[in-house]
Order: sequence, then structure tokens, then C-alpha cells
Amino acid sequence: MEQYQIVYDALNKMSIAYEVVEHPPALTTEEADSYIVGKEGVRTKTLFLCNKKKTAYYLVIIDDTKRLDMDQLAKILKEKRISFCSSERLMEKMALPPGAVSIFGLLNNEDHDIKIYLDKEMLTEKLMSFHANDNTKTLFISMEDMYKFINTLGYEYSVIEL
Repeated sequence: MEQYQIVYDALNKMSIAYEVVEHPPALTTEEADSYIVGKEGVRTKTLFLCNKKKTAYYLVIIDDTKRLDMDQLAKILKEKRISFCSSERLMEKMALPPGAVSIFGLLNNEDHDIKIYLDKEMLTEKLMSFHANDNTKTLFISMEDMYKFINTLGYEYSVIEL
């Protein structure tokens, strides 16, 4: 089954409403944004990060216009250093290639070992946008439904100021 269909099925099962915009493959947030101009909602950037020893994994979700200060984030996470995980580790942990990372990759995290961090600044919006585990589809869900998705999967999240 296609990754996006796994996402649609999970959202339907959770009674989460969503809207999908299909578009050509988008490898950057700027590219993806160009296909959803005029749509309401936060354009998110979802980053899959790990600590230096590759023993802790983090999914950090921020507004895609925001630049992440990795040193500041490391301090918040109480890590000496954090970095982007390798494409191999991303595939192992979320079954996704680079360029398709989203919160919906948690559906594939069999080890249930990814910690979720949401940037406080974006949480005032009503709608969020994410890839549907496929970079040819942008999916819009409500903020409340994003929380419902995370909680239904049994994850906890932390709100941080970046």
C-alpha cells in the first residue's frame, strides 16, 4: 500500500477531517509552498533529528519560514549536540525518504521511540499542512486534529519556544 494511503486510512479511522492538494514532487518547503498558495494554514517544516550518539530521536515541527537554531534546540533538549539523522536512519525509523518527512511518519515508527517537539509560535493557527508521507501531496488538518493524531498514536509532545 502506498504511504499516502496509509495516512488517509489512519486519519479516516481516527475521524480526522483533512484536505489534500496534489502537486508535482516537492523536495523543499519553498517548492511545496508554491503549490498551495492561497490556502489557509501554517506551512510546516518537520525535521527528523538525533543526538550525537544516535540514541535519541526527535521530530521537531516549526513554521517553514523559521530558521532553526540547532545550538538553542540542543540546550532545550539537554543534549550536547544534535544533527539531522541520516537517510538510512530516517528510512529505518519512519519508513520515509528525505523530502517526505512529516508527522504522519509516526505511523511507521514501530519502536515508538521518537520524541515530538512543536514550536509554540505556530500553534495559534487553525490549520496545519504536512506532506502525506509523500512529497506529491500536501495535507491540511486542524490544530486540534494534529493533537488528536499524536495522542491517538500514544505519543506525547512538548511545546517549546525556538
